[in-house]
Amino acid sequence: MNSRAEILALLRENARYSTEDMARQTDLDPEEVEDVIADLEADGVIAGYQAVIDYRQLEDERVRALVELNVTLDRETSYADIAERLAKFPEVEGLRLVSGDYDFDMEVEGDSMSEVSRFISERVAPVPEITQTVTHYIMESYKERGIEFGDGNDDDRLSVSP
Repeated sequence: MNSRAEILALLRENARYSTEDMARQTDLDPEEVEDVIADLEADGVIAGYQAVIDYRQLEDERVRALVELNVTLDRETSYADIAERLAKFPEVEGLRLVSGDYDFDMEVEGDSMSEVSRFISERVAPVPEITQTVTHYIMESYKERGIEFGDGNDDDRLSVSP
């Protein structure tokens, strides 16, 4: 594996590793690790760093939804054009062109179900190329971006009473 791939794998595992930690794990010098990371950032390979949040642990839990979007393209409009327009909305947390029964998969976040619903009906559905939306509210998350959420109790043994 080359040094870029090794560094990327370590950053995906834990973006808070120090350069010294990554240097030890890759047999590179800390300066080499810093150079690789700087190159990856400059090339746009690393677009940002974010925390994985278990929203159940917060007092003010956010409402999240997955929205399926079907579109009809015309000669002047491409998927990229529609994606560019939708991605500008701050409520949109993720947007992907997908294969299958619908065209786009969009993640939306808001303070309430009515806020998310209003956003979809007033801002997304009126886009002329969008022919159908199907909204799925996320009820519970068990794993996000490779991180499993648990109840904090690692003891999975069955209790035995006398």
